[in-house]
Amino acid sequence: MSQPQADTVAETAEPSGSSLAKNAIGVFGICFFVIAAAAPIAGMTGLVPSILVVGNGAAAPGTFLVAGLIFALFSVGYAAMSNHVVHTGAFFAYIGRGLGIRWGVSSAFVTVMSYCLVQTAVYGYLGAILAGNFPSLSVPWWVWSLIAVALVQVLGLMHVEFGAKLLGLLLILEVGSMVLTALAVFAHGGGPDGIDIGASFSPSAIMSGAPGIAFAFAFAGFIGFEATAIYGEESRNPRRTVPLATYLSVTIITVLFAVVSFGMVSGVGHAHAADETLRLTTVDKVPLADPAQLLFHVADVYVGSWLPELMKWLLISSAFACVLAFHNSATRYFFAMGRGELLPRAFGRANSRGVPTNASFLQTGVAVLVIAAFALLGLDPVVNLFYWFAITAIVALTFVQALVSIAVIVYFRRTDEDSRVWNVLIAPALSLVAMICILYLLLSRFGLISGTAGTSMAAWHMSATGWALALSPFVVFTCAMLYSAATAKRRPGNEMLRQFVS
Repeated sequence: MSQPQADTVAETAEPSGSSLAKNAIGVFGICFFVIAAAAPIAGMTGLVPSILVVGNGAAAPGTFLVAGLIFALFSVGYAAMSNHVVHTGAFFAYIGRGLGIRWGVSSAFVTVMSYCLVQTAVYGYLGAILAGNFPSLSVPWWVWSLIAVALVQVLGLMHVEFGAKLLGLLLILEVGSMVLTALAVFAHGGGPDGIDIGASFSPSAIMSGAPGIAFAFAFAGFIGFEATAIYGEESRNPRRTVPLATYLSVTIITVLFAVVSFGMVSGVGHAHAADETLRLTTVDKVPLADPAQLLFHVADVYVGSWLPELMKWLLISSAFACVLAFHNSATRYFFAMGRGELLPRAFGRANSRGVPTNASFLQTGVAVLVIAAFALLGLDPVVNLFYWFAITAIVALTFVQALVSIAVIVYFRRTDEDSRVWNVLIAPALSLVAMICILYLLLSRFGLISGTAGTSMAAWHMSATGWALALSPFVVFTCAMLYSAATAKRRPGNEMLRQFVS
């Protein structure tokens, strides 16, 4: 069966300046961008302590492992789709091919919203870290954030391969320091309770305590893994590179988070992991006020005092690598939207080196406006900007991932281009169920994770701000769907819009 006429794409030449650089990045370069977006050391210092204290305790490593398996399941259909659609839009291109132009357009707005949210969230986090590390300079957080924005803009205008090399260097140091810590703990035979695999990886341990909260935090560690397909147009042999990079990225993130968090749990002792985490991270009677101290403590005890000092700098480089990775991702989405004429055409043009400069400046402008707004309103860069925006972005991406799973099934059942039942039916269907469960967990615990629930631990409890943030991805999707329907009759022959989701 052939695809409906509304979704077909005529073989037309791309307008001059509407193409990204070809053969600019390989498998490992893409992996560097994806793993940098996951910000491993920031995840270890921010996510693991929260899971230990308010989640399922010592089972944090097993929780990351299960989360990784779920995203590996999603990757099966995602990779199958990448063999037939090579597009810098990735998510919305897949949804557009499977479910139609309107669905693709609507998911595009939600996806680009999520990338802008997460990037500005990390800008706030980075600004707060720098302000805290250099208190003698008396420079407010927002100044540090704007300095980071300027540096990212400079790097964002360079060839994509340069950014991959820079991220690669930072990631080698970052990952190496964490792996060294975990191996040192294992070499010592663990901490006061030794090494107990069952306490961290058994199903009963994983489902103990508050597993819903634990999984909500664990899923946050994988944000940005889907960016592999975004670089399809710029990669070498994309039909091979994108699937391989997807599987490799998910595997590396899963193994890294599971192994390092297991080292941390073993280092402080699984029997009292939650209590010890509270002791180490509490500042002025505020629990988890300084969550990085858990990893720093384990590194200090089992490796030496020099490693925590290095890690403090690597935490800064990790956050910077994260904003650079998301800047590149959001820029390419803006580029695709400009090329499809959902944004002014100027944003869909690339320079002579294949770099989408106008889209890059647009992304920087969004970041500057958000940082300025939070600074003028006197809102906290971590409690407000980081937690509010980061969790909202995760909800948005999970919603879009569920739509991708549906699109994969519909597309291959309609076209018969791939007859592998596991790849194009069973795995995407299981992934859809998993994504719905993830979305439920994220929304039900949104108030707690985002800090909009006050002191309540109850599910679905959040302030008006929390509800506004939690529902915003669905509101944006609905508005975009209505906009697409309202304007469809005015431009039924818009070939660029068809290319936008193809």
